[in-house]
Amino acid sequence: MIVAAAGNLGRLLPHRRDYSDLPRSWRQDVLAGITVGVVALPLALAFGISSGVGAAAGLITAVVAGLVAAVFGGSHVQVSGPTGAMAVVLAPIVATHGLGSIALVTVVAGVLVLAAGVTGLGRAVTFIPWPVIEGFTLGIAAIIFLQQVPAALAQQTPAGQRTLTAAVTVLANADWSQAVKTLAVVALVAVLMIALPKLHRAIPESLTAVIAATVVAVTLHLPVASIGDLPSHLPVPVLPHADASALRALLGAALAIAALAAIESLLSARVAATMSPTGPYDPDRELVGQGLASVASGVFGGMPATGAIARTAVNVRSGARTRVAAIVHSLVLLAVVYLATGPVSAIPLSALAGVLMVTSFRMISGSTVRKILRSTRSDALIFALTAAVTVCFDLIEAVEIGIVVAAFFALRSVARRSSVVREELPEPHRSGDEQIALLRLDGAMFFGAAERISNAIGGAEHPRTSVVIIRMSQLGMLDATGAHTLAQIATDLESRGITVIIKGVRPEHMDLLANVGVFDSLRHENHLLDSLDDAVEHARTHVARQPQ
Repeated sequence: MIVAAAGNLGRLLPHRRDYSDLPRSWRQDVLAGITVGVVALPLALAFGISSGVGAAAGLITAVVAGLVAAVFGGSHVQVSGPTGAMAVVLAPIVATHGLGSIALVTVVAGVLVLAAGVTGLGRAVTFIPWPVIEGFTLGIAAIIFLQQVPAALAQQTPAGQRTLTAAVTVLANADWSQAVKTLAVVALVAVLMIALPKLHRAIPESLTAVIAATVVAVTLHLPVASIGDLPSHLPVPVLPHADASALRALLGAALAIAALAAIESLLSARVAATMSPTGPYDPDRELVGQGLASVASGVFGGMPATGAIARTAVNVRSGARTRVAAIVHSLVLLAVVYLATGPVSAIPLSALAGVLMVTSFRMISGSTVRKILRSTRSDALIFALTAAVTVCFDLIEAVEIGIVVAAFFALRSVARRSSVVREELPEPHRSGDEQIALLRLDGAMFFGAAERISNAIGGAEHPRTSVVIIRMSQLGMLDATGAHTLAQIATDLESRGITVIIKGVRPEHMDLLANVGVFDSLRHENHLLDSLDDAVEHARTHVARQPQ
């Protein structure tokens, strides 16, 4: 046991084999890292501002968390940092608990994600249905867009309002004489981000668009708000102050952040594994890496981090093969902190709003939406419901509700395929066979189908039936409710003088049936048989004994 535990722990730690391809791919990795760093800079600043934590915190998170997750994570090509989904979750936390709570909630959430990885919960993400994931993504994209409306219209975000309500309020009270200037900046950024890739795919469109908008704003002296001062170095790491009352107040928020960080990171790593030839990822190690990344980010004054699918996709498309690419990405952003905070501080907030607005549209795949809507009505409903709850209420609640609704439809589908079929007895027929009912249970007998199967068995008997054979060899799924119902059926039939014979119990169902008393409800232990011929012969013997 100790050896197994040590081996499992060793699997979650960095190893030399993580860099086995480096001698052959280091040039590609370095170039990919530089490319991703250029792409990540405006996004890190924008997501930091969007979350309410500030541009500096977004940049620090991209540097510190990106480096830690690259070294300790379970994917060779995953790039981590601040994301739109995390910004959506953090904004109400900042509004409710204040900016000073972010360091503590980031560290606590990181510890929770780390614990999930150590305890092997990484594979739980495979239980999230595809329509839930896509509905969640659509909802996040909508929220990211709506969050940029105040900056695009040169207004402050109304305090204490949800994203959708705040956007509507801002639109209703906009000062269009001032908003036209910020909207012009947004439009310039959007046009460049759309047009530049058509000129050449290698152009970093978001960074180029932000630089162009900044130059125009500074040259024309446009009265638009800018990022402002940024730190010229990394802050000294400090453990956040934690007392019992603060932990109680922030525990719910930390759980929500941890759940989102785990889900988003694992989904991103899973997508990256399908895009990259570097092989599969380790989901448990990925959670360990993301947990450590958030802890480190919180200690340095950053925000919670997750795997970022957009930056990861850029990393893969740029030729990354090892973790060195993500490490270089963090070093590029670190160089910005120490060498270029002056020019970066002049970037207009409306330029970053334009970047995020275009990014939100790119998060939505029209073909994917059409596929889901054309699949089944239940999947389309799950997709739409998850997206709506994400926008109108809460991200984690949206995932929970989506999973619950998906599970309901899945169980209903299984229950509909479960049935009781009355079969003919094997040839040759004998006198008295009309008193024997041979019933085959198909599909599943669980809490969703138990009552219907019970009614079917009860309604299948003929007034002259004296023996019922229940065939269970075709029964795939059985739970405690189904077994208990079967025991009640046998007891009821036996009480009316009808002999019950059970045939073909699967080995995996044997203990459950014994524990809930199904076998005890039979008249005799010989009424549990494996062969259909033996069961029919035994039933015919019972019929023959009865007086005519």
